Amino acid sequence: MIPRLAITPGEPAGIGPELVVRLAAQPRASQWVVIADGAWLARTARDAGVALELLAFEPAAREIDPPGVLRIVDVPLPVAPRPGVLEQRNARAILETLERATDGCLDGCFDALVTGPVHKGVIADAGFPFSGHTEFLAERCGVESVLMVLTADALRVALVTTHVPLSAVPALITRERVARALELLHAGLRERYAIDRPRILVAGLNPHAGEGGHLGREEIEVIGPVCDAARASGMDVRGPLPADTLFTPALLAEADAVLAMYHDQGLPVLKHLGFGRAVNVTFGLPIVRTSVDHGTALDIAGRHSADTGSLAEAVAAAETMVLRRRRDAA
Repeated sequence: MIPRLAITPGEPAGIGPELVVRLAAQPRASQWVVIADGAWLARTARDAGVALELLAFEPAAREIDPPGVLRIVDVPLPVAPRPGVLEQRNARAILETLERATDGCLDGCFDALVTGPVHKGVIADAGFPFSGHTEFLAERCGVESVLMVLTADALRVALVTTHVPLSAVPALITRERVARALELLHAGLRERYAIDRPRILVAGLNPHAGEGGHLGREEIEVIGPVCDAARASGMDVRGPLPADTLFTPALLAEADAVLAMYHDQGLPVLKHLGFGRAVNVTFGLPIVRTSVDHGTALDIAGRHSADTGSLAEAVAAAETMVLRRRRDAA
């Protein structure tokens, strides 16, 4: 069977809905089911000059729709969106799209989830505890640990910590957390990318990887022992390495992935390399989930000029992972 993807456009006042309807005008290799407010998708398509026909999703129908046709699960928004203007009263509906998409993946109705960008702040301000898709999906799927991994071209960067203040990072760099991230990365590279023996570079936390303890002891007391144990178990792991020299072409040419300690240690390099075509993948979930590499871009919402490249790459990555999973299960 062809892959069936659940797609959530994310924040309705951002660029997510327009990316979906514009990309829907192109041929596709899977069945898309968009979980969103149908009236807003139709309005967005009209404003963007895209001819779009919306069909109610029917689980029994599994075929690739032609360009300009989208199957939807309608989740009405209580307040009509305005491009670029956040509305707290729509937060609950945004979360409902994620819940329905995730639950559909868990029960086998959908083969994978592709998410557009949400605005964490407006959801939190509306009274819902929400720090990001990664954490939300982990809780919804009932798993304790997941790993955020971004990919661009041949570079893959995973994060030990994700959406936390920088001041909170050192306390979160524990042996248990680093070891679990390394295990998830190793397993995910094997499962999602069919890399039999992944080569992983592990960054230190401090400048110069602690400079022998003079600039911090996390490398000596936490990260180094975890890397030693991983190597003893048979993993191909190098580190802890200084983050400022880890991302050099010579080292990256000999690696399949990088494990960074925090969000802004690894992602600026990756986004500099491939912004607009990078893909966010969550390892450790029982479902396939990919996402765009960018935010809601409220400042350009409604202009219909946003690049659809990252969403196209996220869709393609999800399709590939679904087909690989099926081959492995056969």
